[in-house]
Amino acid sequence: MSGVHQAAQVGFSAEAKTYAHGRPDYPAELLSWLRDSLAIGPGAQVVDLGAGTGKFTRLLATTGATVTAIEPVEAMRAELVARLPAVRALSGTAEAIPLASEIGDALLCAQAFHWFAHEAALAEIHRVLKPGGRLGLVWNVRDESVDWVAAITRIITPYEGDTPRFHTGAWRKPFNGDYFSVPELSCFEYSHVGTPEEVIIDRFLSVSFIAALPPAEKARVTEQLHALINTHPALRGQATIAFPYRTEAYRCMRLD
Repeated sequence: MSGVHQAAQVGFSAEAKTYAHGRPDYPAELLSWLRDSLAIGPGAQVVDLGAGTGKFTRLLATTGATVTAIEPVEAMRAELVARLPAVRALSGTAEAIPLASEIGDALLCAQAFHWFAHEAALAEIHRVLKPGGRLGLVWNVRDESVDWVAAITRIITPYEGDTPRFHTGAWRKPFNGDYFSVPELSCFEYSHVGTPEEVIIDRFLSVSFIAALPPAEKARVTEQLHALINTHPALRGQATIAFPYRTEAYRCMRLD
């Protein structure tokens, strides 16, 4: 299994700028997790795999580590380079990382690992990391205990198809004890604060399988999201809203 899923290639190419504007950042508490759990700091060599437009790369760069970003979708990588010109950004996939063996102290996948959660990718990540290296997996997960957040999920889910998704849990399957330890979870609360256009419309138009839709269907999703914003008591007439997330961060140790 290799290459880039069509929903990612088409959707992320079409909506790279929307992704950059609409996706949430990450809680500041992740910095201490990066330092304490993954030993990331000045002098460390860190790889950001599936770096997208550089949302997480920006946070990694503040640690003082040397960061190399790997992103296969050209439009996404172009956004990253424009925003973070000092970061080395390379074209590559999880099965073919364009780096030498045993070069990385840590490798991070933010909002990305579910796209390539299979043994070939873990073998390649294992190759790139030094003995004792750390793998970090990070996802911002919507808090669907909030009714209007659950309503958004109901709007977008019919279009999901076979797109790999974090919520299925299938990403855990390749952790069979061959390359990495079982993922250890740390959790952080986070709110994405902005206008409804930013945190709902841009955010969900940047979902891969929505971004890849034909224009008429994408317009229908946009119409449903606007209707929710205009009618729900917690959203109607609000200049800014706080979209609730739970950031899940997993540490895995490289096995010799």
